Amino acid sequence: MEIKWVRTFLSAAKHENFRQASDELFLTQPAVSKHVKRLEQHLDVKLFDRVGKHVALTAAGAKFLPIAKKLMTTYNEGIEEMEAWKKGVHRILKIAVAPQIAASILPPILSRFMETHPEIEVVIDVVRSFDIGKKVRSGQADIGLSRMEPWEAGIHYKVIHQDPVVLVAPYDSDRCSMTEAEALQMYRLLIDNHPTYWEELLPAVRQIAPSVRTLPVTQMDVTKRLIEQGLGLSYLPLSMVKEELNHQKLMIIPSVQIQRPTSLTYFMTKIITEEVEEFVKEWGWE
Repeated sequence: MEIKWVRTFLSAAKHENFRQASDELFLTQPAVSKHVKRLEQHLDVKLFDRVGKHVALTAAGAKFLPIAKKLMTTYNEGIEEMEAWKKGVHRILKIAVAPQIAASILPPILSRFMETHPEIEVVIDVVRSFDIGKKVRSGQADIGLSRMEPWEAGIHYKVIHQDPVVLVAPYDSDRCSMTEAEALQMYRLLIDNHPTYWEELLPAVRQIAPSVRTLPVTQMDVTKRLIEQGLGLSYLPLSMVKEELNHQKLMIIPSVQIQRPTSLTYFMTKIITEEVEEFVKEWGWE
């Protein structure tokens, strides 16, 4: 099986049209037909039904589609690694990281590591905390940096950072003395922007502000922007709001009646490669 046959199959399946596939791949239409025919002969199945100028996947074609995508992904990743090797980058460290961590504590960590280890190519994959354990478990990432403890078996993990959570509201110099209860009555509470602490925090909030209005917002950066526009307030990790506090876009409301949670950052890995070991030693996370 030749990789060009697989590439042509994927393009034809996407467009359901051999002419459009030929345009995308810079091939003649007869060449597209030939690639598909050779692939069908190799697999001994019919992959497309021809209907006028269009084509549609057969049952066998639909079955082969995810297989072809995996083959193409593996091929492309292999080519990228070879290109990196030819350029002198022989080592790769893949890091899966939660958006909040990528925007707060990761930059200085990454800057220092890349400065001291220029021979290691670092690949950053920003994904939800819920998915980071899967990435590490499957080998798609060498290291995971997450806001939540992994559920998957076979993963080594530890807490590497503890971040105090603060109640932040739109900056207003006339309201700096507001109490927590007053602020919760005045503004909507933006929730669900952190993967771990809202399940316990929200009932505690309702005890002192039973009529508090809530608005689920799953992205922390969006939460901050909404607060800046006066659309609510929220409990957020301090590291995520330092810049906005310094520029007086947000302000902290003292939290007296509610025991604030702590946002934890988890370091996780499955296999301790040489690159992972050097990353860990750099920060004393052994």
